[in-house]
Amino acid sequence: MTADEEERVWLFLHSGSRGVGNRIAQHHIGIARELCEKWWIELPHRDLAYLVEGTDEFGAYIAQMQWAQHYALLNREEMMDRVVRQFAEWVGATSADEVVRSEEINCHHNYTERERHFGRDVWLSRKGAINAEAGRPGLIPGSMGTASYVVVGKGNPVALQSAPHGAGRAYSRSKARQAFTREQLRESMVGIEYRDTDAFLDEIPAAYKPIDQVMADAADLVEVRHTLRQLVNVKGD
Repeated sequence: MTADEEERVWLFLHSGSRGVGNRIAQHHIGIARELCEKWWIELPHRDLAYLVEGTDEFGAYIAQMQWAQHYALLNREEMMDRVVRQFAEWVGATSADEVVRSEEINCHHNYTERERHFGRDVWLSRKGAINAEAGRPGLIPGSMGTASYVVVGKGNPVALQSAPHGAGRAYSRSKARQAFTREQLRESMVGIEYRDTDAFLDEIPAAYKPIDQVMADAADLVEVRHTLRQLVNVKGD
């Protein structure tokens, strides 16, 4: 839960396909490796195996990938409905309908889409990035102890109409758990409500890159509409 500069509450959540997309990707990566070997395609590295557009294998991959992306979008909608319901209960409302949902933004940040850039139709993959075409609303989260941003895209063609998804990690989850202590976490989360357990240690703000620098670098990509400050963070143990 966050609040903007006018003290309006924004309920903010992060979720993808919950592992389904990864399983689909791993399956089709295996198929791509087999086909490249079958067709005697020499690769600099086996991770560069690919599927050829127009083949049945490529079509199957795209169909299943798009299913996973649509599932992720619907999953976030369902999760937000539940968050709103619990928020309504917490503030003493008689029903979730009493919570005014004045604006909703639901955006992917690890996905592939068919788009047109520089006069060509391409499959564009955004890894850790959001669609920032002109006028499109988006979200750029910081860590659980720093600001997050509601933005609108500027449609920068050089960036393929994209913008960063968020701060990005400076430490992996495992490295963060080794490098930081619970006491450091407490110090960085003063004034912000969270569950003081080991589950949050890998989310310590110091494990992420400075969000202010990320936003400065993205000045040509998005316009900031709202700056959100953290109030409450929830993460499953």
